[in-house]
Amino acid sequence: MTRVAVLTDSSAHLPTSVINQFGIHVIPLMVLWGTEALRDGVDITPAEFLKRLVEDPVHPTTTQPNPEDFLLIFERLGLDYDAIVAPLISSRLSGTVDSAQSAKASFSRVPVRVIDTQSTSMGLGFAVLAAARAAAQGMSLEDIEAAARGAAASVRVLFVVDTLEYLHRGGRIGGASRLLGTAFSIKPLLHLHEGRVDALERVRTKAKAINRMLTLATQYADGQAARVAVMHAGSPEEAKALEAQVARLIKCEELHVTELSPALSVHTGPGTVGVAVCPLMAAGSSSGT
Repeated sequence: MTRVAVLTDSSAHLPTSVINQFGIHVIPLMVLWGTEALRDGVDITPAEFLKRLVEDPVHPTTTQPNPEDFLLIFERLGLDYDAIVAPLISSRLSGTVDSAQSAKASFSRVPVRVIDTQSTSMGLGFAVLAAARAAAQGMSLEDIEAAARGAAASVRVLFVVDTLEYLHRGGRIGGASRLLGTAFSIKPLLHLHEGRVDALERVRTKAKAINRMLTLATQYADGQAARVAVMHAGSPEEAKALEAQVARLIKCEELHVTELSPALSVHTGPGTVGVAVCPLMAAGSSSGT
């Protein structure tokens, strides 16, 4: 049986239990804070990051792993696996895919499939899980890649931020830029569209924005069984309440609650909450354990 390694980047921020269960490999993005270079989720946790983000007058930035970082991981995985599948953060949000492709060009030990998921957070996470489940079932490299691409194409990511300030600072605001300068009370409902952050609707309060997000997520599931995740940046109580509503309204094959990685909350800021919905009929129904 072909052994296929599944590699992703830290922006997926999958639960540790899931990473351990499927043996998923993770390459960290980098958070640059003044003269410090911190590995996302390794040298700084989400809670530590958000506390410092509010208190530190220096605003951090992020950068992708370089090709040498990917090459080191490819070489290591090539000793134990017959192939590597790497679903990664959208190329319209990060240069991570470019770095992986550069490393792939100089690596020949085993086949490597780099996948631009056009997503991140648990939008990326569900593509990674689809690949990991297919690999655990002994599927071919082509079928594992197809499973990841199918999940990436079908997942929808919606989120609400307290302010557009952080997206604007980090240059990741995309199509949501048209909402800049709107009244402070407006809480934009955003989504990932064609690999970038885009505005979906303007809502008067955060509570109403979250309710609208929940309505749209439920409509997208359309009564089908779905894999769903609730994501948050320093808002565990809001996430817990949203989880209960999601469980009531959507037929959840699985339901995760995850924090945004530091490399993402740099751009969204504290107080962000979101939902990722991946209908099983669209992404393939193999569930695994």
